[in-house]
Amino acid sequence: MNIDFETIEKEAITSLHFPGNDVLDDKEEIEQRHVDLDRALLLGNLEHSKTKIFFEDDSSKRVVETTIWGVTDEKIILKQGVVIPINRIYKSI
Repeated sequence: MNIDFETIEKEAITSLHFPGNDVLDDKEEIEQRHVDLDRALLLGNLEHSKTKIFFEDDSSKRVVETTIWGVTDEKIILKQGVVIPINRIYKSI
């Protein structure tokens, strides 16, 4: 999945802009995204494991490797209060 995604540092995410629409159309993919994010949250908090998060802002597709510290209904929370809207995430591994 890395081929079309530009690597970005976590600190640079705060300067990005995110549209409101979802990048996924399929209901099963959306449900799987939530399962994957919950799993990544557990791994991050229990084992301090990093996760690759594939997402899209208003200009390009990006990937960041970091620890997920929190998951709400609408966004994921990374260190230093950096957030990514869940509806802009393709996948986390």
